[in-house]
Amino acid sequence: MLIDSGSPGAPATIGISLTINGEVRELQVAPWTTLLDLLREDLDLTGTKKGCDHGQCGACTVLVNGTRINSCLALAVMKDGAEIVTVEGLAKHAGQDGAMHPLQAAFVERDAFQCGYCTPGQLCSAAGMISEGHATSREEIREAMSGNICRCGAYTNIVDAIEDVMHAGAVR
Repeated sequence: MLIDSGSPGAPATIGISLTINGEVRELQVAPWTTLLDLLREDLDLTGTKKGCDHGQCGACTVLVNGTRINSCLALAVMKDGAEIVTVEGLAKHAGQDGAMHPLQAAFVERDAFQCGYCTPGQLCSAAGMISEGHATSREEIREAMSGNICRCGAYTNIVDAIEDVMHAGAVR
């Protein structure tokens, strides 16, 4: 980490390196910048949504080193050296170059979205949940996905889509 104070009176920035959707990025970041704001505002990865900005809705869920997190609660500088996967990189991360991630295809097939605002967070959370391997039943899926709110109420279809992918063994 390299701190650059710039000119007198200017806020300090910290140099970090992140691998985002498979691409290494060297960045200068203000210490108070959340990972969510870095992704959306600085890197134009707007698939990750800002919902509540308090870690309560799950719209900002991304994968960090394979674990799902609420990016609104993580400072970007704390993730120095991490591998970040956003909804834009989900298919590539799963080796689906040129095709949708199996979860994305299942969400389309099962009509597991309405307005679509929560969908990126739902997809990243579902991918992380599947890789965790803890949820095997419909009830366990519902519990593990409870941090992701869908205000349109597409929960039944979301769980159906996740079950389809889990039962097909398409994602680990």
